[in-house]
Amino acid sequence: MIYPNSRYSRFAKAAAHFCGRPRVFSLAAAVIAVWLITGPLFGFSDTWQLVINTGTTIITFLMVFLIQNTQNRDTEAIQVKLDELIRATQGAHNALLDLEELEEDNLDAFKARYQALAAAARAELDKGLVDTGTPEP
Repeated sequence: MIYPNSRYSRFAKAAAHFCGRPRVFSLAAAVIAVWLITGPLFGFSDTWQLVINTGTTIITFLMVFLIQNTQNRDTEAIQVKLDELIRATQGAHNALLDLEELEEDNLDAFKARYQALAAAARAELDKGLVDTGTPEP
């Protein structure tokens, strides 16, 4: 089942992919080098400084949104994949599905339970026992 992406989603993905290339980094480094070299030509004036400050601020501002969009999509895809692994694993707790949507108090309760299980498993390892399997009867 394939769903069409929105124009913004396609643009954000393409822009993030493009901007992550070594050539784009090299281009950005070259722009900075040219700016540095032109400093003496412009007497390190306020306008000379303003050009780089304005340019980098605008680019940074726009890139934050592109990066956040890409990060959100990646995170959601990973969560869905993890949910599917939990759902498909026999003996797994289906209550763990969609944990990222819980309130912090509920999430902390799940975390405390699994921290206790981990501590018990480490104690078993210290005794020379195995820590595999499920702790439930």
